[in-house]
Amino acid sequence: MTSAAPFPEAAGRILEAVASGRSAGLPFTFRDPAIAADVQVSFDWARCLVVAAMPYLPTAGSPGPSQPGTARIARFAVSDHYRPLRSALAEVAGLLIDSGHRAEVLVDDSRLVDRAAAVRAGVGWSGSSTLVLVPGAGPWVLLGSVVTDADLAPTPAMRRTCGTCVACMPACPTGAIVAPGVLDARRCLSAVLQSPGWIPAELRGAIGDRLYGCDDCLEACPPGERLLEGATSGDGRVDLHRLIGADDASLRAAFPHFYVPRNEGRWLRRNSLVVLGNTGGTAAVGVLAGYAAHADPMLRGHAAWALGRIGDARARAVLRRVAATDPDPAVAAEAVEALEGLPAGTLTR
Repeated sequence: MTSAAPFPEAAGRILEAVASGRSAGLPFTFRDPAIAADVQVSFDWARCLVVAAMPYLPTAGSPGPSQPGTARIARFAVSDHYRPLRSALAEVAGLLIDSGHRAEVLVDDSRLVDRAAAVRAGVGWSGSSTLVLVPGAGPWVLLGSVVTDADLAPTPAMRRTCGTCVACMPACPTGAIVAPGVLDARRCLSAVLQSPGWIPAELRGAIGDRLYGCDDCLEACPPGERLLEGATSGDGRVDLHRLIGADDASLRAAFPHFYVPRNEGRWLRRNSLVVLGNTGGTAAVGVLAGYAAHADPMLRGHAAWALGRIGDARARAVLRRVAATDPDPAVAAEAVEALEGLPAGTLTR
C-alpha cells in the first residue's frame, strides 16, 4: 500500500522523455503526464493505492530457437496475462467496497504511472532496464493497482537496487537503454513493433524473428533467472504464412490484447514482412513478391526490403520491377536500396 499523493519525480522523467524525443511519440502515460503522475486528478476522493505485481512466468513459456516461417511473441503478450491480474485486483476492490469504501481497479491505465506506484509501495525496485524488479520474479511481472478512499497503512519502499549490475544494457540488440534507468523508445524494439509508420531501415535487421515485443533485457536480468529457467512450455511462436494471409477480423480475434494502432492488421503484416526478410529464406520469396504488389505502399516497401535480404534470382527480378514501375517514390527507393545492398556481382545473375 502507498499514499495516493502525486509522483512529481515520475512526472519530471516523463516530461524529459517527451521533450528529448525519447518517448518516441508513444501514448499511455506520455500523453498527459499531469494526469498519469497524480491519480487524484482522476479520482479526487483517492487516499491510497493498493499495488500488486503478478508474474507471467513460467506460465508464458519460451518460444525456443528461431524457425523459418515462424515469428516469436514476447512472453508478456503470449496471452492476455493482464486478465488474472485484473481479476485479483477486482477481488481486492470488492472487499474495500463491501467495507463501505470507494475503490476502482487501474491496470495498464494511463491515469496512473504504475511503475512509480509499485516502487513507492515496496512491491519492487526500479531496475537499470527501467522495469520494476520484484524479489523472486525479477522483471517478469505485470503491475496494477486499486485506488481507494480507505486510509490504509503504507508499506515502506524497498532499499534494494540493481547496484552495479547493468546486464540489461549490452543485452539490448539496439542499445535502447542509453544509461541505467534511461530508455530511448525510438530504438526499443518492443516500442517500434507496436508503433505506426515505416520501421526505420537501420532497426529492421535487429528485429530478427520478433513479431511483437522483445524480451532480451529481461532475459539478461539476474533476479529473473529462476522463473526463466522454469519457462519450458514452448509457447510464443506463430506461423507467419498463416498470419500474413489472415484478414483483419481474424487477426483481431487472434491477438485482441496486442497494442497496435487502431488494432489494424497492417501493422502485424508489416512486422511479419520484416521477419520473413530476416529468417524466411528463399521459401518466403513468393509471399514477399505478392506483397510487393500490395495496395498498401508501406507493405510494398517492407516487402521490397525483405526481398533484398534474401537476394536470390526471383527476389532480384521482383525488385527490378518494383524499382522501375512502382508509383510510390518511397517504395521504389526501397527496391533500389535493396538492389544496391546486394553483394557485388549478384545483380546480373
